[in-house]
Parts: sequence; structure tokens; C-alpha cells
Amino acid sequence: MTTRVGVDVGGTFTDVTLVAGSETLVTAKVPSTADQSEGVIAGIEKACAEAGIDPAAIEEFSHAMTVSTNALLERSGARTALVTTEGFRDVLEIGRQNRPALYDLHDEKPEPLVPRSRRYELPERATPDGIERPVDPAAVRELAATLREADVESVAVALLHAYVTPDNERAVAEILREELDVPVSASHAVLSEFREFERTSTTVVDAYVTPAIDRYVGRLSERAAAEGIPEPRIMQSNGGIASADTVRNHAVGTALSGPAAGVVGADRAARAVGAAEDLPGVVTFDMGGTSSDVSLVRDGDAERTTDTDIDGIPIRTPMVDINTIGSGGGSIAWVDAGGALRVGPRSAGADPGPACYGNGGAQPTVTDANVVLGYVGGSTALGGELSLDVAAAEAVLEDLADDAGLESATAAARGVYRVANAKMTRAIREITVERGFDPREFGLVAFGGAGPMHAAGVADDLDIEAVIVPVASGVLSAYGLLDADERYDRVRTHLTRLDDADPDRVAETVTDLAHDALAESTAADPTVEYEADLRYAGQSFELTVPVDLPFDSDAARSRFHAEHERTHGYRMDATVELVNLRATARASRSVVETRYDADGDSLVGTRTVDFDGETHEAAVHDRLALPAEATVEGPAVLEQAESTTVVPPAWTATVWHNGALVIRPRGAGAGAADASEDTL
Repeated sequence: MTTRVGVDVGGTFTDVTLVAGSETLVTAKVPSTADQSEGVIAGIEKACAEAGIDPAAIEEFSHAMTVSTNALLERSGARTALVTTEGFRDVLEIGRQNRPALYDLHDEKPEPLVPRSRRYELPERATPDGIERPVDPAAVRELAATLREADVESVAVALLHAYVTPDNERAVAEILREELDVPVSASHAVLSEFREFERTSTTVVDAYVTPAIDRYVGRLSERAAAEGIPEPRIMQSNGGIASADTVRNHAVGTALSGPAAGVVGADRAARAVGAAEDLPGVVTFDMGGTSSDVSLVRDGDAERTTDTDIDGIPIRTPMVDINTIGSGGGSIAWVDAGGALRVGPRSAGADPGPACYGNGGAQPTVTDANVVLGYVGGSTALGGELSLDVAAAEAVLEDLADDAGLESATAAARGVYRVANAKMTRAIREITVERGFDPREFGLVAFGGAGPMHAAGVADDLDIEAVIVPVASGVLSAYGLLDADERYDRVRTHLTRLDDADPDRVAETVTDLAHDALAESTAADPTVEYEADLRYAGQSFELTVPVDLPFDSDAARSRFHAEHERTHGYRMDATVELVNLRATARASRSVVETRYDADGDSLVGTRTVDFDGETHEAAVHDRLALPAEATVEGPAVLEQAESTTVVPPAWTATVWHNGALVIRPRGAGAGAADASEDTL
């Protein structure tokens, strides 16, 4: 087997998974560093030392990062300028004229990434039918001198109708690249779709994060080369990895790199269990330090979207459909003006962190509540290294109890746990029930540092009967990188009535898109998939359905009707419009299969825990010492370095042959995992 390493950078820890020729999975956690590349190399060296191999023996290096996300959240990206058509300088601020909160007159939209003083207009005009007014090269060179004086670090070019007639925009971008020594992002290359606001915003995001991505990938590649490690391949928001050059040229595609890797890892880890349980798919549940991410995987493929935003900034590019809420292990619990107990979105972060970390944290968090309830013990070492201060957790929960009018720290901790679970349950309902799916038919894959601790409670609220906790649950985003597919997406607007669509023109368009996507791939035998965005005439949103070549409008219409009925509950006898055409080049990698070996000596003691107000003595097990096919009866706590799994009373956990835990209510439907005879 090829020696592979996957590295995911988080806010607190950098996670590493490594599979060597022995097919044994090695994991490691190291503190994240200000320059993320330093922590990445340190983590790889730690994993290699544990595996007993030289870093130079690594043949594949895949990486998920937060560089783009951090730049957007912290507003620390490049000093960017926007060049647009005369009269369209304020598109970024006008947007869709929607208020973030309909009835809050004081709520304000986030400031645009490019202030008005760095937004410039050019006299030119392209239409969907061609160039009406060519751009003046002299005017562009004059503008370049102005941009140079403004000390801009990156330029976004978004001219009217460039998605279909890019000649003027292409000329502007070429001249600016000649005149300026800064990156230039052109909208026809970033997002070849109509809708001026979304296209402009996405192009600006690409320009805003490109310098940071370029510097970071460059530093990481240099450090990797010095260790004999191959150049990294980067996880994109669409759930596929791409070459370093691709992400440097299309930086906006990395906006949700880390969470997408987690969804891929959850899908891979749950496939065997899901097949045995006859599940149509799984809900992925990643609970980290500051947030929880949930997503839906159906028939082995994650649900995707092309329309999202980060901190109020719209981004229209293919990405895994992830619903994120501000409820993680470090989320702060507080009492609002009406006396209600709330959790998040504020977080204690890594410094000072929860009170139980002993670093001076003075506000109660979800992690502190889990300590008080006994789910995490004083002897538990978070991340394999960090010891906990139980007394500090009890003190801050006691203060919270006083504020909330509760009788004890334990009662307050119980409330925090329930509120956090309620928020996560609501997030899962948004991606299932509200989109036409019954969560009871799916499994719940729990991962992240805190996910397995809350998973059974969340599943109980949703009547989900199978909770799957992968063996590498604490570092699953890094695990997902080991065998993630290559994926390259291309899109182009092709607006017409479906009945009027010319099959030859459709074929020509998607073939061109496929050619561009395949040019990025480094795989020997990539495949190409085609899709179309369709809508009923008069609608302002589209649904994406697969299409085949030669193009068959009747087949596309039938698929659209079915998808619309599944998504919205009805279909219409109305004209269907073709809006966009898409092509995706994919190349599958061999799936990582690792051995799971355990000696069976797993019991390390007992601990007093609280479940819904009732006190129990729960068995505490070393999670990685549980043998395959063993069954643990709840109440129990299963500990490992990266995460802790809680098995409530009346639930059981069974260890699969690959080390995954399947947790279900006692007496619930049986699957292959119930063939266990060893009950602990």
C-alpha cells in the first residue's frame, strides 16, 4: 500500500493521520501554530516517528487548511481592489437589498471586503450577444498606475456579462497582469455564471484570499520538500483534492477545506456499517471546539450546494453542503435578559479555553459541563496531553446556576448539555426534515473532539437508531484526506427554455467544460460527470440534476420534476428553463483499509456520571483496547486521546471489525455488528 499522510489544521490542534505499508493507521495531534506550515511538518514528523518511518518515505501528502476561512472571518486578507463596469461600482454593497434580520432596524450588513475607495469603474459594455463598447487599453493602463499608487495587493475584475462575453474582461485582466506585480482574479475564470452580485462577490473573495493561499502553499511546499515529502494536494470545498497549482489559481475553492474533509472521512468510515445496516446514507456530525458542522451523505455522495456565505459574504462555488452552528466544546454558556439558558455562539477559544483547562478561563463552557456531568474525568488527557481541573469547572457552573436560578452546578451542567444538543438537533433537522428527508432512516456519524460525547443524546432526540463512531473519530477530517477523490468542477451559464435547448450546443458547451476540468487532473483515468441547473419559468432558484450525452431534454425534465417534488413537496405543469451547465472531472483513489488490533484489556475503572438527573456508576474503558465484536452496555464512557464516547443507560456499543463503534438503543434493529458474543 502507498504510504499516505493526511493533515488537517484546526484552531487549536493540527491533526495527522498516516497509513504506512503495514496498513496500520497512526494518528497524531500537535498544537496549531501561527504559521500553520510549521505545525503541519511537526505533526508529520511526530506521526512518522511513531510509525517508525522516514518522512521521505511518504508518497502522498493531502492537506486541509483554514487559511481562506481565517482570512475571511478575521478580515485579514489582501488589500484588494475591484475593477468593474462603469455604473456598477456599488454592486457589492447593494447586493440583493436583503436585511440580515428582517425586523431588527439596527442590524447591519458586514462591511464589503473592498471599500468603495478601492472600487474602480471602466467605460465598456459587453452584452449577452457580444461586445457593444470595447475596452480602451490606454484607460486600463492608466487605471493600473492608479492601482499601483494605492498599494493594492490583489485585483478582482468583474465586468458586466463577462460570464457569456468575456472579451473585454479578458483584455483588462491581461493588461493589469502585465502592468502590476499582483494576482488578478477575473470573474469569467472564477465563476462563469450570471447574477452580477454573486459573481462579483465570489471573484472578490478569490482575489482577497489568493495572496495568503499562495504564500502558505509556497511555504508548506518548501518545508515539505526539505523533508523529502511530496508537494501537498489540497482539499477543496467541493470534497475533492486538487494540486497545489490549482488551488493557488482558484483560491476561493478552499473556503471550507477542513469541514469538507470531515464529511469525506465520515462517509468513508461509515460505508461498511451503513451497507450492513441497510442505511440509505448518513448524517455527519462534527463537533469541535468552537462549532458543530452537520451534513448529509446519500448513496455514497455528500450533498452539495453552489450557494453559501461565510460571515455574511456570499460565495457561489461548488462545495459540500454543510450547516454550521456556534455550538462546540468551547462554546460559552450564559443567561439572557429573559432568564433563559443559552449556549454560544461566543467561544472561549484555545486561550484561555474552558475553565477546566486551567489556563485562567472564567466562563462556563460545554466542555466544563461535560466534566461536571462526569462524561470527561479529571484524569482524562485531552489531545493526549492536557490534564483537567475539575474544581474550576464546578466553580464556573456553580456561578451559572446562580445566574439561571438552578439548584446546583450539576443542574446547570445538565441544562448546558441539553441546550447544546437541542441546537445540534435543530441543525440536523434543517438538512433533513426541511429538505424532504426522514432522519430516522439515516445513521449518525459522530466525530470531532466532542461529537461522540453528544451523539447518543442527539440521536435520541431525532429517533435515529444507529450512531457510528469511527475509530479515528477525533482526527476524522485528516483521515478523510487519505483517500479523497480528485475533483475539478466547471460551470457556464446557458440560459434557454429546455424545449428550445439545442442538443449539439449543449454537447459543445459541456465538452468544453470537461476539457478545462480534465486539464487540471493529474490522474491517469479520470471520469467526467455532467449536470444541469434547471428551474420552472419565473423561479429565482435552480435545482441541479445529472444529464447525459447525447443530451435528452425529456430525461432532464423528468429528473427535475422528481427532484423538485422531493425537495419542495410538489411539481408543476410549467415551462422548465435550463440555466447552467456543469462538468466535473473525478478520479477515485484506492480506499484505505487498516487493521484494527486490540488486546481486550479495556476496563480502566468506573466513574460517577449524570444522565438526565439520575446518577450512575459508569464503566470507563480504553476505547482502543476494546476488541472487535465486543459489546459494551451503557452507561459507559469510552476514552481515547482525541475524543471521548459516551454510551447512555439503555444503549449499547458494539465494536466492528474495523474498530468503528455502532451505538444503538438496547433492543433496536439488529445489523451485522450484533453478531457479538463478548459483552463487557
